[in-house]
Amino acid sequence: MDRTEASRRRLLDASAREFAAHGIAGARVDRISREARVSKNQMYAYYESKEGLFEAVLADVVRGVVDQVILTAEDLPDYAVRLYDAYLERPDLVRLSMWARLECTPSGPLFPADPSKADAVMRAQEAGVVRTDIPAADIHALVIALALTWSPASLIHAATAEEPTAEHDRRRASLAAAVHGAFVIT
Repeated sequence: MDRTEASRRRLLDASAREFAAHGIAGARVDRISREARVSKNQMYAYYESKEGLFEAVLADVVRGVVDQVILTAEDLPDYAVRLYDAYLERPDLVRLSMWARLECTPSGPLFPADPSKADAVMRAQEAGVVRTDIPAADIHALVIALALTWSPASLIHAATAEEPTAEHDRRRASLAAAVHGAFVIT
């Protein structure tokens, strides 16, 4: 990784922490600049505004989780469990998404649609593995929502990676059973 890429990586990582903690309005470019060890001028050369930096951070974090958690529509319960684990590993994704919803995009899609996800579910529907009376894109959205049940966005209980393994195992089993019961044809 060259110096420019290393600077951008530090900037994205520092910005993710700052934006996750404070949102766009509360984030301070001075703190980001200091933590990333880049000048504010350099930061604005990479990203034209604080809002542009936020968009780049959100896209980077989302891309990281999407690349890590591959949709396996033939095994939607496992996909949901892997999403749960990813949300535990990256609570900043959920926090950044909540800030984006609050400060940028109060309704409609938060991210550009990835047609490959719905296409994978549709192929599983065609193969007789997943129910067909619910549109594929809706099934994908519902699986994501179920995986977020214990995320920082939860109204019931926000789980952390520090909780006992037995608690996470129980939640994983419950999540897998719920997704299986809701969508998988047995």
